Amino acid sequence: MAPLPRKGDTVPETEDSEPADAPADAPTQGVRDALAALERHFGHRAFLDGQTEVVSAILSGRDTLAVMPTGGGKSLCYQLPAMVMDGVTVVVSPLIALMKDQVDALLARGIPAAMVNSTLSPSEQREAIDAMRGGAFKLVYIAPERFRSRAFTEALREVDIALFAVDEAHCLSQWGHDFRPDYLRLGEAVEAIGSPQVAAFTATATPQVRGDILAHLRLRDPFECVRGFSRPNLSLAITPCEGFEKKFARLRAFADEHRTGIVYCATRKKVEEVADVMASWGLKIVAYHGGMSDEDRAAAQDAFISKKRDIAVATNAFGMGIDRPDVRFVAHFDVPGSVEAYYQEAGRAGRDGEPAACELLFNYADTRTQEFFIDGNNPSSSLIRDTYEMLRGRAGAGGELTMTLADLAEELGERNGMAVSSAISYLSRSGAIERYDVPGQRARGTRLLDPGRAGRDLAIDEAALAAKDANDREKLKAMVSLCYSDECRQAWILNYFGEADAGECGSCDNCQAATDGSDLRPPSAAELVLVQKALSGVARMSRRVAGGWEPRFGRMKIAGMLAGSRAKEILDARLDALSTYGLLRAEGAPYAAALFKALQDGGLLVASGGQYPTVTLTPKGEAAMRGSAAFRMRWPQGGNSAPGSSAGAGRGGEPPVSLEGLEFDESLFEKLREARNAIAEAEGLPPFAVFHNQTLEFLTRLKPADEEAALKIRGIGEKKAERFLGPLLEVIREHGGDAADRE
Repeated sequence: MAPLPRKGDTVPETEDSEPADAPADAPTQGVRDALAALERHFGHRAFLDGQTEVVSAILSGRDTLAVMPTGGGKSLCYQLPAMVMDGVTVVVSPLIALMKDQVDALLARGIPAAMVNSTLSPSEQREAIDAMRGGAFKLVYIAPERFRSRAFTEALREVDIALFAVDEAHCLSQWGHDFRPDYLRLGEAVEAIGSPQVAAFTATATPQVRGDILAHLRLRDPFECVRGFSRPNLSLAITPCEGFEKKFARLRAFADEHRTGIVYCATRKKVEEVADVMASWGLKIVAYHGGMSDEDRAAAQDAFISKKRDIAVATNAFGMGIDRPDVRFVAHFDVPGSVEAYYQEAGRAGRDGEPAACELLFNYADTRTQEFFIDGNNPSSSLIRDTYEMLRGRAGAGGELTMTLADLAEELGERNGMAVSSAISYLSRSGAIERYDVPGQRARGTRLLDPGRAGRDLAIDEAALAAKDANDREKLKAMVSLCYSDECRQAWILNYFGEADAGECGSCDNCQAATDGSDLRPPSAAELVLVQKALSGVARMSRRVAGGWEPRFGRMKIAGMLAGSRAKEILDARLDALSTYGLLRAEGAPYAAALFKALQDGGLLVASGGQYPTVTLTPKGEAAMRGSAAFRMRWPQGGNSAPGSSAGAGRGGEPPVSLEGLEFDESLFEKLREARNAIAEAEGLPPFAVFHNQTLEFLTRLKPADEEAALKIRGIGEKKAERFLGPLLEVIREHGGDAADRE
């Protein structure tokens, strides 16, 4: 692969910064059509909800921001385009364990993938980049801290990068709940490596965080897909608890009822205490927190995921990459610090689509722990300056020293060690110090970059510090407001994330408390039709036996089928092929789920026992389905409230065309490449200086009819269009005519 042009190279002036092109005679490998590649590489015959729009936008050349729920198939949205586009897809991911799981899964499918992080030696990292240059991989997962190195970023300039995917993108926003300073470098890194196409993914992001993602990554004309915050299979409850005794009593009953789950605690000490108590009840428990060794954490996570243990008691360090679908409950022993953290953690229950319960054991006194964390995450400017002066006074020759954070805090007389750690991080991000690993020691080394500068001369943005502190306190205040609210829990949360006018879920503690029996009534004509559609769906998914019906599927799976869900469990069971599929699509999945619960409460459906209850018709339900029996029941609120249909879904403009319209035409691509190469030869330019191969791919998929349409394609600016585009548009027109003649 030819090297990328650098400053000083003689290349034509354009408004486009384009990487080196592949050799003109390089073969096009693999399946290039998205739907065919989906089945060939991943074994799926259809996309899940939301995936089609995101994949379409990426293959159309659009920068993309996708907010999709946990378990909604975000990774496929960048893995599949990687398989049908030329070049390497770089994936920034925050956790080494998560990277390893993804890479192992891709390799098992025969997809060439690798990862670059701190587990690799410098020589191994160089070998990986050399292999990337040679086109050995389709996907490479990179830890965000690698972009601290300018040499690493420079090396990536020589790699043909098709897509720069940022997973867990909320980590780059200081307004988010899981801020990672290393993510802040990604916007500059994207520019430094030649501004490839960018796609950002996250599961939870408020409008403010989404704005931060767009700004930091400098997304150009992005397609925004925000959908799926609603989790109709989750029953949310917040139970006031005056003390530990009541918390443990409620937790024991909850664990006995639901058996498999996660208990989140705010501190490491609390994790160990709760784990010990639950283990004394005879339950199969693992504990997990950041104070454990890497080996012990990995062993605990593996024991839970492999189902050797039923319950994990953990801090919020336990979460990303936890792919166990049968988690039946998530309990919060302490109040979380934000609604984002709470909902992301609760969303780890019921990933198989079946009903799951989420309960927060709330005591207002627990907010003091979160306030301690907020103090620790938001050091004052005076503490930052004092920390710097202490480092400056202890530094030896060359402005270097090695001390543990605990020793630093003790020297400063600061009781909150987190605040000292945050002050060190601030000094590092602002360029006052540099932190480095010291071989054989746990303590990290610190190097003052300008030892002569005094603490009073540091440029500290005190307004920004105050704004972040205030934002973190507002997040805790919102979490407490949710705990005290008597509104539907899901509707409150969806509104928090910007989904207006969300209907009531019908299954949370507040919705259940609002029904006292006085609202029982017979159906209207329209409601009777809905009930008959729902009951016919149950009958279609049950087995007729002598004297009644035998259940085969759970309530949520049947409700999802009737709502036309594209969830994985629906497609894997081929329920989308049933004649009753989508009968309640207009009402939406949340309403369908609430309706099914009402039908069960009203005696028209009956559930089996066990961990995975199935439902079928009662004799009363069969009679109601046939219109031969009157009935009364409580009626769920809303309707027409399908996930993702609210404001914010699909913002930034719709993708230009559907996936069917983005099919890759091999012969057209070759004709365009020949025309491009002929222009380059006539002008005395390298082919990439005319149009990069990826631009030709976008032309092949989108087939613009004129210059105005072509100018929307990445890599085509006005100067290039005026100089080079005409012959390529003529090739597209002639190819279209030839295809029509063949038909």
